This record gives sequence, structure tokens and C-alpha cells, in this order.
Amino acid sequence: MDALEQVAVLKKANVYFDGKCISHTVRLADGSRKSVGVILPSTLRFTTGAPEVMELVEGRCRVTLPGESAPREYRGGESFSVPGDSAFDIEALEPLHYVCHFG
Repeated sequence: MDALEQVAVLKKANVYFDGKCISHTVRLADGSRKSVGVILPSTLRFTTGAPEVMELVEGRCRVTLPGESAPREYRGGESFSVPGDSAFDIEALEPLHYVCHFG
């Protein structure tokens, strides 16, 4: 899917890691929340509250998920799941466009 339909976008951006990751929160008609953003080339550690599915729209990265010792490479068109109350490491090898699905 190329677009999210019938959504409200919060105007203020979420800026993390000194601007290396910038996203906008999107609220769907059913009340669910997503974020749509870009991670610039960098290595970052994210923590989660709720479970997340990271849908990669474009770009390439290496991700080390909880319980794994080695990173796995992902590309646009792929996704990965992260449990709630955990953390994961991501190395964006090029600008990484993503949609984060919460819950």
C-alpha cells in the first residue's frame, strides 16, 4: 500500500538522535497509531513500549533484534517485528523510509 487513508497527522515532528530519525505520528479512524519517518545513515538503539512492526518502504539497514547476537539485513518492501518493552539496534545503510505499526 502506497498511502494511509483517512488519517490525522500530528503537525509537530518527532525528532530523535539529533535529527538522525524524524517521524510524524499518524492516527487512523479506528484510533490506532502509526509513525511515518526517515532514519538517516547512522547506528541507533531504539526502545519499545508496545510491540512494533517496522515496515520498510525504501532503503537498506541491518537490525539486531532482542535475543539475537548478529544483525540481519532488511530492505524496502520487508518488515520486522519487535516485542514490547524491549530494544533493538538498527544501522541505516542509506536513508531508510519506514512506517512503524504499534500494538
